[in-house]
Amino acid sequence: MSDYLLQMNGIVKTFDGVKALNGIDIKVRPGECVGLCGENGAGKSTLMKVLSAVYPYGTWDGEILWDGTPLKAQSISETEAAGIVIIHQELTLVPDLSVAENIFMGHELTLRGGRMNYPAMIHRAEVLMRELKVPDMNVALPVSQYGGGYQQLVEIAKALNKKARLLILD
Repeated sequence: MSDYLLQMNGIVKTFDGVKALNGIDIKVRPGECVGLCGENGAGKSTLMKVLSAVYPYGTWDGEILWDGTPLKAQSISETEAAGIVIIHQELTLVPDLSVAENIFMGHELTLRGGRMNYPAMIHRAEVLMRELKVPDMNVALPVSQYGGGYQQLVEIAKALNKKARLLILD
């Protein structure tokens, strides 16, 4: 096991011959909070999209080590399974679905026969929202009933539900 949870070494990403990233290195230890600062167009989001496999392995050069092991992810689902979860600037919530349904979208809890286990999803969503210090949110209501700040917390709850070891807020 490495001292670093994440190491990105020599990352290069090119779009139509223009280098958006040119030899970027970053290291993150477990429990560490890291912020990337820079002007618009500096490559912050591009670097996070490389890490989360929005840009899959093979579309960029360099090396990513996750817990000391090379990470060559081809999809977001692979990085999420590894514990890397990104929350993009644009929220990915479905307004007409409940808070709980949004938290579990794509990872629904089911009963035998494949029907969704709404009581279990509501209970787990309530637990997640309490962890985020939002104990009074009615997770059965449509997410559209809540303002932007609360919707961002729902996105964070989605990430925590995916067992994120590294949470990226873009």
